[in-house]
Amino acid sequence: MSDPRRRIPSVDALLASPAFEAILAGFPRQLVVRVTRVVIEEVRNSLLSGDKDIGANGPGSYAQAVLIRLEQETLPSLRGVINATGVVLHTNLGRAPLAEIAAEAMASAARGYSNLEYDVEAGRRGSRYDHCVTLLRELTGAEDAIVVNNNAAALVLVLNTTARGQGVTVSRGELVEIGGGFRIQEILERAGAFLVEVGSTNRTRLSDYENAINEGGISAILKVHRSNFRITGFTEDATLPSLAELASQNGIPLLHDLGSGLFVASDALSLPSEPLASDSLCAGADLVAISGDKLLGGPQAGIILGTSELIHSLRQNPLCRALRVDKVTLAGLEATLQLYRDPEQALQLIPTLHMLADTPEELHKRSKQLAAELAQLGITSSIVESEGRVGGGTYPGVKLPGVALALDTPHGAEILAMRLRLGDPPVIARILDKHVLIDLRTVLPGQGEVLIRRVGEAFGVEGAGPWG
Repeated sequence: MSDPRRRIPSVDALLASPAFEAILAGFPRQLVVRVTRVVIEEVRNSLLSGDKDIGANGPGSYAQAVLIRLEQETLPSLRGVINATGVVLHTNLGRAPLAEIAAEAMASAARGYSNLEYDVEAGRRGSRYDHCVTLLRELTGAEDAIVVNNNAAALVLVLNTTARGQGVTVSRGELVEIGGGFRIQEILERAGAFLVEVGSTNRTRLSDYENAINEGGISAILKVHRSNFRITGFTEDATLPSLAELASQNGIPLLHDLGSGLFVASDALSLPSEPLASDSLCAGADLVAISGDKLLGGPQAGIILGTSELIHSLRQNPLCRALRVDKVTLAGLEATLQLYRDPEQALQLIPTLHMLADTPEELHKRSKQLAAELAQLGITSSIVESEGRVGGGTYPGVKLPGVALALDTPHGAEILAMRLRLGDPPVIARILDKHVLIDLRTVLPGQGEVLIRRVGEAFGVEGAGPWG
């Protein structure tokens, strides 16, 4: 009996066949050649093991195997997903989705040249740090502002500029750990300053700061907003105004790591009170650091607001160049900030704010519509109470009342959730009480039709109909 491996076509023969014409038109030839060789080797090894010859049907079988592998290899590692978890600022899923106007501004900046560091009127070099400053001053009341690449970078720049080689007082109740396992004390150390802990975990008085300053070696007071946890019960904190007065008396700056970046009144979102950057500045903070991609609802950025003198010092720090923000981010941030000139417009057009303000009644209406569409595909579900989350290390413990659609599946929730994740695009959902929950709070406008298709695919059903 002849060796079946002798019937395996060569790479050149396959590439010259009509079955490979479309593949060569859609993918780089060098990549197609490499993948074809891999497939041929797999066929050879399969025949050697006595398995069925996948190439028995000619070049078309090879073309199909090559195409599947090419699609896998060229799939972007960073790609869009449908967030059906109900967690609005889901750090693992990229935090804040942008307003359309912000996304368009970023795309426009990316496509061509811009006046990033060019003064058009004067015809000479400008500064990237001038962009967004006017808006930030207008919206917060700050004397000046600077934008860097994230809030951790903002804190590093602030500490390195104001306290390099010196001590910084921080309450023991504010030694927080942020995402990725990084802690405030580690960031402070890397910034070139050293930590001077004051008070206790639950109680830190103004006198604790005074005593540390009187001992000498303190060049700044750092107040850290507990955005990702809460301390309740027998507690006491020194207020920002009292710390501002103490800092002023001793000729040192008061730094406030505010983090969350809320620019509208919290009651407009039916959320508990959360300090605004403008509140911190009014209370006497000399520098305030906030995130652009949390409650602000913009692109990832670190925004530093404060006095003109200190902001000027930040700009002169060589670290500023290492932490600088790019043109695309600045374009998106500026477009987002423009929306805040009209708070009502911001609530409607900034996805983060709109999702946070979504009511249980509206979510129930959309869930009922989705359930009806899925029922037409033979997929049963039920509307259940669900509690969303703000996410992104903000509003710890705060639950967003709403509803979700619980999918009934004979295959088990884990298997269904996996099938939803592994499709294109991936759908990320929650599992609760052996059901997969689809929380429409975080499903963006325009994703409904795709969501139905993906749920149908996960159930093995085809022909998903449109849904708005």
